[in-house]
Amino acid sequence: MCKKIEFNVSLRVLAPEELQPVERTLLERALAQITNSHAPYSDFLVCAALLLENGEIFVANNQENVSFPVGVCAERAVLSYAMSNFPDQAPQKILIVAKRRADTAFATVTPCGLCRQTINEYEIKFGKPIEIIMYTPKGELLKASGIDQLLPFRFNDLNS
Repeated sequence: MCKKIEFNVSLRVLAPEELQPVERTLLERALAQITNSHAPYSDFLVCAALLLENGEIFVANNQENVSFPVGVCAERAVLSYAMSNFPDQAPQKILIVAKRRADTAFATVTPCGLCRQTINEYEIKFGKPIEIIMYTPKGELLKASGIDQLLPFRFNDLNS
């Protein structure tokens, strides 16, 4: 007999006024710094703001390279910087905004597979979920309670 495996995804849809104060700060910081993206090939700007458990907030952008696979996504850039400098501080929330350079409207993006797996790695390291918040063209925000909502078939810790 064939078994069926099902995963249910649950994202909360929030209006900006429903954000916690620190989440509003993450959104403001990401919106303010989105134009720092180095995206001369795609003109697609992405910015990620990260909150650590000690209250530190870091922001990073996508960094493209003429050799396309060499580019770095905003999510991995901010996580790599924060974990290199604050290796004992668990990431709590990551907020992502994106848009085409010429557009005034924002685009809904979710982390790519590499970024999802990177978020998963830090959830494993610290033993707690990282909330993922994504800005939409309507100004609403999608909130995932952890990477399991975006990556149900993730690679798990190979050391356990």
